[in-house]
Amino acid sequence: MVARILTAALLGVDACPVDVEIDLGPGLQAFFIAGLPDGAVREARVRVKAAMENSGFAWPMRRVSLNLAPADVRKDGSAYDLPIALAVLSAAGHLDERGRARLARYLVYGELALDGALRPVRGALSLAMCAREQGLDGVIVPADNAAEAGLVRGLEVVACASLDDAVRFARTGADDLVRPSADPDAVLPTAVEGPDMADVSGQVLAKRALEVAAAGGHNVLMVGPPGSGKTMLAKRVSGILPAMSFDEALETTRVWSVAGLTDRTGLVPRRPFRAPHHTISNVGLVGGGSGMPRPGELSLAHHGVLFLDELPEFSRAALEVMRQPLEDGHVTITRSLITVRYPAGLMLVASMNPCPCGYLTHPSRPCLCTQQQVAAYRGRVSGPLLDRIDLHVDVAAVDYTALRAAGRAEPTADIRARVEAARAVQRRRFADAPIHCNAEMTPKLLRAHCQVDAAGHALLERVIDRLGMSARAWDRILKVARTIADLAGEDAITGEHVAEAVQYRQLDRADGC
Repeated sequence: MVARILTAALLGVDACPVDVEIDLGPGLQAFFIAGLPDGAVREARVRVKAAMENSGFAWPMRRVSLNLAPADVRKDGSAYDLPIALAVLSAAGHLDERGRARLARYLVYGELALDGALRPVRGALSLAMCAREQGLDGVIVPADNAAEAGLVRGLEVVACASLDDAVRFARTGADDLVRPSADPDAVLPTAVEGPDMADVSGQVLAKRALEVAAAGGHNVLMVGPPGSGKTMLAKRVSGILPAMSFDEALETTRVWSVAGLTDRTGLVPRRPFRAPHHTISNVGLVGGGSGMPRPGELSLAHHGVLFLDELPEFSRAALEVMRQPLEDGHVTITRSLITVRYPAGLMLVASMNPCPCGYLTHPSRPCLCTQQQVAAYRGRVSGPLLDRIDLHVDVAAVDYTALRAAGRAEPTADIRARVEAARAVQRRRFADAPIHCNAEMTPKLLRAHCQVDAAGHALLERVIDRLGMSARAWDRILKVARTIADLAGEDAITGEHVAEAVQYRQLDRADGC
């Protein structure tokens, strides 16, 4: 007899339906698996057999043939344990026709412990979305994945603590195991928590630049001596960004779920802040690895902030692989058997010293570096990467007067209010476009929404000719100027807005200072 249970395979943040087919044939007791299984799937025979026997179900004394269809899609992970167990039970006659018909309307996944308990799996949200796309009634999942699966609207979630629970639901449709979908208004926080901008002494110009960057979703690089507050400022950027919408939180949660970083609450409710160490590898930064490629820090920071402290200390190879994702907003990883795509719509915040010793721009401490050392240090960050960073900001050393006034600066809430107002303007502007903020504007949208007055054009002509900026730098100046105008509540981009945008390109100048 052949029995089928529907599950799904993860392909990046997406999932495709997979039929678990079991055939009990004559012959000596054996267990065969086909359909491109990885090591974790092949080991399912050990977990499933022990879980069934410890749950009171006899393992069939026949040859068990398992196929995971489509057979040309790689199967990865432990989420196939529960559908395999239910398929074996169905083929062995432990479920009647009504039970088999009930299971046919659900997508099933979960890892089995040897005693029959169910453990959570990665990618539960993507698997639940696959069930909705297939028009199924719901999903049968481990209890620890129920909150995450319940984020999908209009989907019935059957939360099982063990194999016994799953069998009981198949036999009786146990209502006590069924949970409704989550209410978006209930799972999103009403307030944004985190460190306050008021804690940072001085740095009025740097705070203004970060406000502009947050308002338009622009990338920013802070350059200044040690102890000037670059790291403190970076850690507070996510607090001045607007709160995430439910759809944004859902997209971020999908990535974190595939990486195995979500907890029992399910949703990632706040914008992520990722700050990897400079020793991170290329794979750790953009994603990859053996088997099914996993998301890297670029994708884990989706809809949030990626902070790269001491930017020149990162390996040149790691920095260069970021260039295309920063431009396109996604990461594409290709292997011999599979190509996956992860979102990377992030705001890059980076920091660096002006020279190797760090004191080139310090007002009182002397710099000990030669011009060649300074040039070599800055050369670790390539021109093409700098071109993709919209704002280059000077963060000067803080004097005593500013330090004494610590805690009395403008709070995060006031800055965030202005940022949210500017983002609201951009949402209306791009209501019919597949983008969210000024930094994502295409050339066509740039021509439509970045009309500059005569004074602005005259200034841009002088700047471009003098500094020899690239076409990309020109585009990014216009995008920043558009954001500055949005913060000012003005429709037209004036020379004043352009002048402020140009001053944020300090590393394009010959001296870089």
